[in-house]
Amino acid sequence: MTASPTPTRLPVAVIGLGPMGQAMVRALLRSDHPVAVWNRTESRAADVVAAGASLAATPDDALRSADVVVLSLTRYGAMYDILGDHTAALAGTTIVNLSSDTPDESRRAAEWAESHGATLLTGGVMVPPPMIGTDDAYLYVSGPREAFDRFSSMLSVIGATRYVGADPGLAQLLYQAHLDVFLTTLSSLLHATALVTSAGMSAADFVPEVLPTLTSTAEMIGGGEALAHSLDTGDHPGDLSTVLMMGATADHIVATSEALGVDSGLPRAVKSHYDRAIAAGYGSANWTSLYEVVKAS
Repeated sequence: MTASPTPTRLPVAVIGLGPMGQAMVRALLRSDHPVAVWNRTESRAADVVAAGASLAATPDDALRSADVVVLSLTRYGAMYDILGDHTAALAGTTIVNLSSDTPDESRRAAEWAESHGATLLTGGVMVPPPMIGTDDAYLYVSGPREAFDRFSSMLSVIGATRYVGADPGLAQLLYQAHLDVFLTTLSSLLHATALVTSAGMSAADFVPEVLPTLTSTAEMIGGGEALAHSLDTGDHPGDLSTVLMMGATADHIVATSEALGVDSGLPRAVKSHYDRAIAAGYGSANWTSLYEVVKAS
């Protein structure tokens, strides 16, 4: 994690005022940054303007009002939609795009910004809006080191900064990797609840029963260090569990889902990993050997 100096009071523009954008504006205002805001739906700016932000009439005005522009949008394409008609104001500007998209799209966006004389930092905010500005908040940032060093103190108001390198796609890759775990976990939680409620148990009864499975998973898999060792070295001893054993359970979850009329897409995807690992000769190895069939060849 990169330690950040005490934030200086840089003028900041924030474009995009969904829950995340509004939370970032409030954090910046609490640290006495002058903040200009713009949003396509102007009414969304009312609360943060009441809290002390200034409302820019146009994206061009927002760009010209600040030393750095923070984007909080649903996708990178929205950046072109909003700023594409205001490229004359981009020269000399640093844009920090904290929107979600693919690593390749982040790289294309950096080229687009550079073609208009701007510098792009890309980032992924790793907490939900209510946690912005708290001690638990952090964000990955990638792009030119000089730009990061200049604006890291401002970004540290949003969350602790973790600079991951000059490649503008790296922060987005790490963001997507975290969300891969998170979204799959959420879907599995809903799927498991659907299995149980099909038999008449309420979600209120089941959810407290299953949540400890989430919180104890790190301990059950031996901790991050042991898992990382297996994945880095390709050492997958099957002394505690095997792909054949856990693959049988994956089969049973698919069969149970289908028998109960619960969507089987997620468990079938999991089962496919075990099927491919068994076909590749990892049947007697640990479940970590699934990595060998899902990683890039």
